[in-house]
Amino acid sequence: MQLDEEAGAYLLKLAASRRSRPRRSRRPEKVGDGVRPLINSWPLTPAYVHGTYMDVLAANPLAVALSPYNAPGNNSILTAFLEPEVRALHTDWEEMTARVVPYLRSVAGPDVDDPRLVDIVGELSVRSERFRHLWGRQDVKNTSSGVSLMQHPEVGPLELHYEKLLVPGATGQILVTYHARPGSASEERLRLLASLSSPRRSSQDAAPSRADT
Repeated sequence: MQLDEEAGAYLLKLAASRRSRPRRSRRPEKVGDGVRPLINSWPLTPAYVHGTYMDVLAANPLAVALSPYNAPGNNSILTAFLEPEVRALHTDWEEMTARVVPYLRSVAGPDVDDPRLVDIVGELSVRSERFRHLWGRQDVKNTSSGVSLMQHPEVGPLELHYEKLLVPGATGQILVTYHARPGSASEERLRLLASLSSPRRSSQDAAPSRADT
């Protein structure tokens, strides 16, 4: 797997923990009753909520139009590394993936036997060379805002500013929003995407999903 000594040792630690301890049941994460109505009221702001390990829990229609992998049931870090469509969408894919791995490290902390963490790290360590490289760097910096560069297949290039906000009263849940600079070409393209998506994306049921089993 081309892991360095430290990254390999950590992966072995995860595997040993998984073998030696009973697998803990994990309570499904759910968003509060007011979250979906709130984000659905933002027609020009793609927004979604993910849980502790980046499982998407809720998303508004524009977020799903931006990428079908933003739909609930997907996992943002798995799709970032494993889905070619996500890599094609993010023209800054190298920078984007370099941001999400430190976030995963920051939320994992010492709880290496969490079953969801073990599943994610195990799958990505086997299937993604890029993930193995970044995981081995041991970065823990977590950015709460920045700029994401995208090439959407329907509306073209987008420069979107993102914000990550803690959901009050929901441990580990993060609200992710995107917005374009007012008056910019990206704002016009975002408006176009909203107009294109509204009549045909009345539900998110047909979106591809990497839901837990």
